[in-house]
Amino acid sequence: MTDTPNWEYDDIAKMIDHALLTPSMTREDLEAGIRLAKLFNVASVCILPYYVGRCAELLADSSVLPSTVIGFPHGGQATAVKAFEARTAIEDGCQELDMVVNISAVLSDEWEQVTADIRAVIEPAHAADRQVKVIFENCYLRQSHKIRLCEICNELGADWIKTSTGFGASGATIDDLRLMLEHARGAVQVKAAGGIRDLETVLKARELGVTRVGASKTADILNECRRRLNLEPYEVSSCGPTGY
Repeated sequence: MTDTPNWEYDDIAKMIDHALLTPSMTREDLEAGIRLAKLFNVASVCILPYYVGRCAELLADSSVLPSTVIGFPHGGQATAVKAFEARTAIEDGCQELDMVVNISAVLSDEWEQVTADIRAVIEPAHAADRQVKVIFENCYLRQSHKIRLCEICNELGADWIKTSTGFGASGATIDDLRLMLEHARGAVQVKAAGGIRDLETVLKARELGVTRVGASKTADILNECRRRLNLEPYEVSSCGPTGY
């Protein structure tokens, strides 16, 4: 990297969806994570679905958005269940929804089912002026699957296409990011998730054209960002336990 970065702090902070999705997290952990996200002024907090309402309350006085997951982490829920999850999240105040495709249907080349599944989340979300990130879970897919998913998401007007849940066999790779960026059309953006643990990885993704990343090592990433910009790192102990 050059000595003088060509980016500002908010350019990087507003790429990050701070992930609070570990199933063993307590309420104390979740609230500490929300406080941390507000301190660092990230793009969103992606939180366990049952805590969306409280998350929205705590973020109401900030520019950080409440977000959550749909069909997480394996995507095998019935389409009607995903649609219900989406409506519930919206009612609870969620602004961005990260949904997992039906991986089994993708691997079975059941593209009508896959399309209907994604549409069932995008339509109510867009009707409520919310945004949707469609998670492919690339570690299980062939190149042809990834390309077809890009095409479907282009057709349905997804807001982002996303590499991974972070709970699969592997996460974001440079090759997958390049592939998704090559096949995204119109306003569809790309989000990297899984294995995003340091500033260098975030900057590499940004250079490719990625606009969001999912991370739980947010404090490490953004304090390194602040150091490079000669800004004082944030003291995170006041946020309480974070579980990372």
